[in-house]
Amino acid sequence: MSTAAHPAGLFCAWRHPTPKGAAGRCIGARTDLPVDRRKAKRLAHHIRAVARRKALPRVVATSPLARCRDVGRWLRRFGFRHVVDARLAELDFGAWEGRLWCAIEQLEVDAWARDLAGQAPGGGERVQALLARVAAVHRQPSAALLVTHGGWLSAAAWLMRGEPKAPTAGEWPRAPGYGRCVRFADLSSTDDRVAA
Repeated sequence: MSTAAHPAGLFCAWRHPTPKGAAGRCIGARTDLPVDRRKAKRLAHHIRAVARRKALPRVVATSPLARCRDVGRWLRRFGFRHVVDARLAELDFGAWEGRLWCAIEQLEVDAWARDLAGQAPGGGERVQALLARVAAVHRQPSAALLVTHGGWLSAAAWLMRGEPKAPTAGEWPRAPGYGRCVRFADLSSTDDRVAA
């Protein structure tokens, strides 16, 4: 059965488990941090259970970054087809990548906050481009089960609001916690949570 045949309400997206070495740092598309092997396996078991319960195809799409891809590798061991989809990657923070947030010039952060959608943080990717990637996945998903990132899920939550304007920093949705599942239709948090 094609995943495109599923209504949006059946799409589930998880934020990856807690990455090693991320505390206090700007972690985006260029910073490929690992996750604890046990946490990746635990999330994979949880996704497998949700797929079984919701009768979803045994296909998972993940970001190419290790913190998501490692969950997909476990699912592949469990008999799933694993698709790596670059559209699921985190926002690219350019020169800010991997740096401590407290070491990034406050004037640069303030400039980004004033124009969240149009300013490229650290010369990386604009939030407008992230929103376009999320919309593309919504229109043409690579799977009903996704493993992605906090920024990606915040962008999806913004799009689900149906706002005609660009988001401001004050309006930007908070990212779900590590290991949290979000339903793609309304992106409201579900009770499907694993320890992250």
